[in-house]
Amino acid sequence: MPLARYEVVAKDDHFVVRHDEDVTGPYVTKEAAFEAAVSTAGHAMAEGYAVEVVVPGGAEGRWAGNA
Repeated sequence: MPLARYEVVAKDDHFVVRHDEDVTGPYVTKEAAFEAAVSTAGHAMAEGYAVEVVVPGGAEGRWAGNA
């Protein structure tokens, strides 16, 4: 079963969602990025993909990675 992975990434003063080579956003909050990722993941799941949504932890959800 193919896997669709969606990753919420902090970038500068906003968040984006990374999937394969695609980046969507910007989103003002981590929660908004999460909701967008889950919505898209739902479509992939309906098409038969296994899905994974990754959201960083931490006080503000910020980390060193860049999209």
